[in-house]
Amino acid sequence: MLKFLLASAVIMAVLVGWILVQQMAREFARRHPEFGPYQEKRGCGGNCSCSGGSSCKK
Repeated sequence: MLKFLLASAVIMAVLVGWILVQQMAREFARRHPEFGPYQEKRGCGGNCSCSGGSSCKK
């Protein structure tokens, strides 16, 4: 049971950490507009070979 709780806590910490990193990147982009806007990596998901979801089947 302890391993399960520890694993759950680690997964939650990693997810919260990733959210904080994204928030810091957005804040940095807001303070430094000379570097351009914050661009999140987006895709169509799945296994299609598209860029930005433009050629994915919906």
